[in-house]
Amino acid sequence: MASSLTAELASAAARLIVEEGMEYGPAKRRAARVLGRASVRPAELPDNDLVEEEVRSYLALFCAETQPAELRALREVAAVWMERLQAFRPHLTGAVWRGTATRLNSIHLQLFCDDAKEAEIELLNRRIDFDVGSLNGPRNQPIDVLSFSTACAELGEPVTLHLSILDFDDLRGALKADTRGRTERGDLAALRRLLDAEAP
Repeated sequence: MASSLTAELASAAARLIVEEGMEYGPAKRRAARVLGRASVRPAELPDNDLVEEEVRSYLALFCAETQPAELRALREVAAVWMERLQAFRPHLTGAVWRGTATRLNSIHLQLFCDDAKEAEIELLNRRIDFDVGSLNGPRNQPIDVLSFSTACAELGEPVTLHLSILDFDDLRGALKADTRGRTERGDLAALRRLLDAEAP
């Protein structure tokens, strides 16, 4: 059972995630600062599962009227880009896949290909203006992340896509479920099943 401090941090982080579209790690660190616990021990920080539970509770309490439509709009944009990038075996991950996204969240796609430059060339061919960043990948090695904005008619504003470029070999473990049977990512067929199940 989580300590009272851990639970308090999870609740504060969830509010930042929903209201400001923050990622989990930065939200937990800022929550600690907001609560005056900047020097909190790592063991007292909530894990992502606990934070996600708090996010779902917050959404149900404060965003039930708006969040489902915003999530669907983001998932539809993701589906369009997964179709366009099908050659790179795209998988949707993050809040848009897990069902906790609002209009403030970015869309995170993972592409599995042998050469990161192939994805860059594809975006250049589509005349997409993108930025190149990096983050730690599955093997604690830096991987390229291509980021760009794209229109979302349903939301009436652009949304940001982040494309993480992973090795083709990483695809084998991509669909493993967690202890609760939930997967961290899904391919286009899985996303379409979600969209069909949630169709109004």
